[in-house]
Amino acid sequence: MSIIEKAIQRQAEQHVEQSTSVSTTTNLPNNAVADSAIDVSVVDATAVEDKTLQADSNKKPIDAAKADSAFTDETVLRPETQIDLQSLEQQGFVSLSTQRRLINEEYRVIKRKLINNAFGPLASTLKHANLIMVSSSRPGEGKTFSSINLALSIALEQDKTVLLVDADVLRPKVSKTLGVKHEVGLTDYLLSSDISVADIMLNTNVPRLKLITAGTPHHLSTELLASDRMLRLAAEFANRYADRIVIVDAPPLLGVNETSVLAAMCGQAVLVVEENKTRLAEIEQCVTLLPTEMAVGFLINKAHRNQGKGYGYGYYYGAE
Repeated sequence: MSIIEKAIQRQAEQHVEQSTSVSTTTNLPNNAVADSAIDVSVVDATAVEDKTLQADSNKKPIDAAKADSAFTDETVLRPETQIDLQSLEQQGFVSLSTQRRLINEEYRVIKRKLINNAFGPLASTLKHANLIMVSSSRPGEGKTFSSINLALSIALEQDKTVLLVDADVLRPKVSKTLGVKHEVGLTDYLLSSDISVADIMLNTNVPRLKLITAGTPHHLSTELLASDRMLRLAAEFANRYADRIVIVDAPPLLGVNETSVLAAMCGQAVLVVEENKTRLAEIEQCVTLLPTEMAVGFLINKAHRNQGKGYGYGYYYGAE
């Protein structure tokens, strides 16, 4: 039994329902980034009815004309931010080229489950089902690599758009990995009412992919992320565009208060687990820090090929 399966089993004994499925593995070239050899798998989830969340999750998209003035229309024309897609492909990220690659196939499987959770029947049981937080127990387990890959993969969808938000305001890595620089980001927006969403949201050369950087580091980052302005922004992300998935690259869960604050605003979470490193006790501790009604999945990172055998991966849905 894998470490993830043990974690899921223990959690299921307390207050959750679960199901499991197969997984796939891949090894990438030695010159790939440190987080690039991953093992990913997905499972179908058992829907748990939560009538207290249904009314909130069924809200219609906000009419832009009636939205809060702070949320300036993001469609304001601005130059595209260029992402070096060739460099990302060479580092082992999901490719937007026509060539079929194993990592693309793996993330297709993962994103399909996340999209189904966000827009399928289960969405009515989740608050902000299209807001997906990606985190890990400790630094260095591959959460940013996974966040970027999920965003790139979802951007390949023909009827969905994706917004990648770097909410790891303590150690931002998304913009560095993508080679993107921008003067203002999430923390700057939260600090100043003079900055609008349009000021921090970047169009990219990847169709259907937008980006928000972390912004200027601030000693009150927890308070900023817990502010009313952030709550309104999360609601705006969840409701304004009916076809949008938001990927939130969050700090690690253990020892960081900001992540629990962000989790309360999202409907789904993907916890990145490093093969043969992350401890079962850490996984269980992470789960206890997440809202019980949240859809939680595990992604095993830096795994080695195992003769075609899959690794454990699961979603569970909490029920009081």
